[in-house]
Amino acid sequence: SEAFVHQVNGQRLLSAQRQERLLPASVVKEEVEARAAEIEQAEGRPLRRKEKQALKEQVYEEFLPRAFVRSWRFDLWWDSSRNLIAVNASSRKRAEDVLDLLRQTLGSLKVTPLATKTTPSRAMTEWLNEPEKRPAWLSLGNQVEIKAVSGDESVVRGKQLDLDGEEVHVCLDAGRQVTRLAMTIDEQVSLVLGDDLALKGLRFADALLDEASQTDDGDDPVLRLETDFALMVGALGGAIDMLVEGLGGNVPLIPPTRSDLTVTAPLTVSH
Repeated sequence: SEAFVHQVNGQRLLSAQRQERLLPASVVKEEVEARAAEIEQAEGRPLRRKEKQALKEQVYEEFLPRAFVRSWRFDLWWDSSRNLIAVNASSRKRAEDVLDLLRQTLGSLKVTPLATKTTPSRAMTEWLNEPEKRPAWLSLGNQVEIKAVSGDESVVRGKQLDLDGEEVHVCLDAGRQVTRLAMTIDEQVSLVLGDDLALKGLRFADALLDEASQTDDGDDPVLRLETDFALMVGALGGAIDMLVEGLGGNVPLIPPTRSDLTVTAPLTVSH
């Protein structure tokens, strides 16, 4: 397709590609040393530092076009109805790189990291400690990460655990806080919430996937993409609304202009 963006009911899907050429420093160094040795032998004098630097730059210019290319693709979901942008990246740094590219492309893009009145760590710790305070839409998963608040920097990680079990509560009783917690939201989306509001390991409910697979797309790959996208961001958008509400709501910001947006923490989707 020639399209740079897919838009369905105010939901936009974009992809960014990052490419790096792999040119090991050892390869450049070896070539520079070989050429320097030839020049020094031919002219009967040692090369000056500036000459070696110029030689190094020359080698880079010659070798770089022939270097292997490594590529990454990052999907970006822009929800214009919620003023929300989410980036499918493994780290905040990568997400910021994608937003920088989008900002350069558009000429202007004012964004603010999503922040909630209750910190995720505090809320997750409370949800584990006091089951009666868990939101009605929340079902615990079987994965948790717990860190010490101060003093030692020990981290307790567990998978395939009963999060209401004694082992978990012993860690919490020692004054530690939850920094990652697996959960299912409204029986639609399963994920691991981090203390930085990153959503990891996204999984959609089987019923939603079945609905997507049964939709008639006429074997049109673009229509299939947009149908799947519409169904999944519908579920994910609703899950984020519930999650933000469960964390006390958004931190009040300066009244936005038309170009102001809110950015979620990076999203990582596990396939």
